[in-house]
Amino acid sequence: MSLVSAKDMLFEATEGKYAVGAFNITSLVQLEAVVEIASEKKAPVIIQTSVKPSKFYGREVMVSICRTMAQSAPVPICLHLDHCTDVEYCKQCADAGYTNIMIDASKQSYDENIRQTREVADYCHKVGGVSVEGELGTVSGVEDQIKVTEDEAALCDPEQALEFVERSGVDLFAPAIGTAHGVYKTKNPKIHFDRLERIAELANGKGVRTALVVHGGTGLPPEYVERLVKLGGSKFNVSTELKHALIDATDGYITAHRDEYDPGKIDEAVRQATRQVVENWIDMLGSAGKA
Repeated sequence: MSLVSAKDMLFEATEGKYAVGAFNITSLVQLEAVVEIASEKKAPVIIQTSVKPSKFYGREVMVSICRTMAQSAPVPICLHLDHCTDVEYCKQCADAGYTNIMIDASKQSYDENIRQTREVADYCHKVGGVSVEGELGTVSGVEDQIKVTEDEAALCDPEQALEFVERSGVDLFAPAIGTAHGVYKTKNPKIHFDRLERIAELANGKGVRTALVVHGGTGLPPEYVERLVKLGGSKFNVSTELKHALIDATDGYITAHRDEYDPGKIDEAVRQATRQVVENWIDMLGSAGKA
């Protein structure tokens, strides 16, 4: 298959009452592992890169690698740019071949958020085959060097959310409902399920108009994930858990084999750890067999 946009993939998920995992990778070993396990589970999948790794590897390089892997994969794969605050870089990644772009203007004023998001949405839709994600409210924690404290975080207003979707032209919408980037400080984080339910009712009650995105998947209890999927969440972002898997697997292997100097074995340890994380999420989200 070729790389696909997130829109059709997630609209199908919304209608089918399951969700698609969106995995933030920081290494090519992780990328291979995500595609491999998604193919085995016959699950659609979204590969995400934050701005930092996108620039580190080069946007054209990331697109070329993902496009090559997608061509031989038996499942639909989307390449997503996550939490980009730079309108021009959003456009550059769309031109390079990313198939979903998130413009994150959530820390701007409401009108400026709409203006920037609309500019990116119009541009990407003109390019063709590129869907767009926007965010309203702010998610606490740190993602790609963007830090939002709990005091700064603001929940999304459902009535305003509908207006935002209509005026911005987004295909995917990420409302702030209390989830957080990073690791939760409590086993029972306060998630505002009622807000997601109301937003889903307003936006998609008469037919799917936008796919709803849940940021801060790492650390959410399985029962929370199940409930959020039932309420309409169709894209779940997983980033911190993959970072921990990479670093812990690397450290664990080196500690246990300090006299060895075989990078390939470290890569294999990372690959297996990543596979385990991704497989667990595919099963929780109910996307296995949906490709």
